[in-house]
Amino acid sequence: MSHSIWQSMQQKGYSRREFLQFCAWAAAAAGLSKTAVGQVAEAFEKKQKPVVVWMHYQECTGCSESFIRAAHPIVADVLLDVLSLNYSETLMAPSGFQAEKSLAESIRDNKGKYIVVVEGAVPTRDGGVYCMIGGKTAEQSLRTVAADAAAVIAWGSCAAFGGVQAAKPNPTDAVPISKLVNKPVINVPGCPPIADVMMGVATHILVLGQLPALDDQGRPKEFYGRRVHDTCYRRPNYDAGLFVESWDDENARKGYCLYKMGCRGPVTYNACSVVRWNDGTSSPIQSGHGCIGCSEAAFWDNGPFYQHLPSFPDFGIESTADTVGTVVGVATVAGVAAHAVVTNIRKRSVIAEVHAEDHKEL
Repeated sequence: MSHSIWQSMQQKGYSRREFLQFCAWAAAAAGLSKTAVGQVAEAFEKKQKPVVVWMHYQECTGCSESFIRAAHPIVADVLLDVLSLNYSETLMAPSGFQAEKSLAESIRDNKGKYIVVVEGAVPTRDGGVYCMIGGKTAEQSLRTVAADAAAVIAWGSCAAFGGVQAAKPNPTDAVPISKLVNKPVINVPGCPPIADVMMGVATHILVLGQLPALDDQGRPKEFYGRRVHDTCYRRPNYDAGLFVESWDDENARKGYCLYKMGCRGPVTYNACSVVRWNDGTSSPIQSGHGCIGCSEAAFWDNGPFYQHLPSFPDFGIESTADTVGTVVGVATVAGVAAHAVVTNIRKRSVIAEVHAEDHKEL
């Protein structure tokens, strides 16, 4: 019989206090308020751990690598106990016929209750022969496991949007999971997605027993409701017209905006600037590299990563993907966007003051 999360933690020697701390973290990760901690604790005490069938198709396993590195210290120890991971080619002990037997039993014994998690796109050309598991094509196995699932989650941009496998010329006719599954799919894109975001989505389903609110691309609004640019710590430099002009120049050392270096933050919806990686300490932009838009559809085909966009949606800070859309400019131009030019004029006095201070330091 499956244990609850609390029972699993007790078996591992965790105290009640540590359990409640974990519940508070889980509530925050799921985008729930502090008042929901009691609800989370009750669910973790009483509900059986959800059975998870984790499928791998055309992918690099980077999403799994991200997931098992969730920041919370307890998660690092009990992560695989939080979810009853009955099948995963990467993480399970069985192999061969034993693995396929576990998959079949998980589906048969948990109809309407289990969660399907998918990494990778699905090839459809030539009957799908470019990804075979246990003698079945990826498409065949996906349709089988998804038929009686309570929820289907597409981990990463490959599963959510096709990823690099579906990039032009797409030699295997790879498609995202939503194209083949006849039920709602929760897309959790990113290359890879943030570990704590992945954990938050799973927690939301476990606690509330329902899908989180999704945007028009099937992404949880709690984590994909704002652009990277809107919460970026470099945003004030953008507004002041202060940009990095070339890699490792003096402006780069000062942490100026990376827009001119191709940063896709203005058209990318993700929680990178807020949740971040490495125990919540950093994001690609903090390391000095612009956003490449990896949580957006067809990001591999949206133009060179190191050439800035000629245009992008208006910068209303409360805009969402539903109201603004994710129109990405592919062609590049010599200057910055018109908005940036107008902003530069408006902020000219600020720029002059900053440069004056720089000359004083020299």
